[in-house]
Amino acid sequence: GGEMHLLDGDKILALLCGWIATALKEASLDLSLGIVQTAYANGASTEYLRGKVLAQEGLRGELAMVATGVKHLHHRALDYDIGAYFEANGHGTVIFSTESRAKIAAAAAGPDATLAAKRLLAFSQLINPAVGDALSDMLAVHGVLGLEGRSYAEWSQLYAELPSTMTKVLVKDRAAIKTTADEQRVTEPAALQPLVDAAVQQVAGSRSFVRPSGTEDCVRVYAEAPTLEEANALAAKVGDEVTKLLG
Repeated sequence: GGEMHLLDGDKILALLCGWIATALKEASLDLSLGIVQTAYANGASTEYLRGKVLAQEGLRGELAMVATGVKHLHHRALDYDIGAYFEANGHGTVIFSTESRAKIAAAAAGPDATLAAKRLLAFSQLINPAVGDALSDMLAVHGVLGLEGRSYAEWSQLYAELPSTMTKVLVKDRAAIKTTADEQRVTEPAALQPLVDAAVQQVAGSRSFVRPSGTEDCVRVYAEAPTLEEANALAAKVGDEVTKLLG
């Protein structure tokens, strides 16, 4: 009906991790799967990954939240046998540890090797562990879609994104804002986070966070809610609180 659907990094992460989790189970491989996101990941994707992908029985999986930036995502992904991350903009990859590659190769080489093990081995050889290889990522996505017999429309329907918005607030000193390691909550000034929490509590199913920009002399406010109107209003409310405290 003429409506555009953007299949972003969150959707790539959901697709690939869902397939990897199933392949690990079918190949009877006991390897840890770590999925790494930042606070900017759409909340619906996080819920899908936790509730659908990592909830699979027998899977050793974890979802970790880190600070914004590929360097933080990549570093945390190295903590797992298989670590996966994609920013919403599409920057990301899947990393297989040396040990996991050896175990997958052994499982795929034996006389009783499962098709899942062979496919997982091929996937590990296709995906580029160095972030930024768009062709490798594209081939990985098309490979998984083909193996699952899934169309673009079906992929898009894995979950429905929550409307979100991001604004920036000019303040005297952005360094006055300190956050937790994953940047989801403000630690300084102490008075700010309760105000953010109060604003979020007024909108069911919403979330918002504030962080100093790493590239501009401003503070960024992110808000997510069931409707775009609610997200915009929430961002405006939180932005006003930032201005009152730090403007």
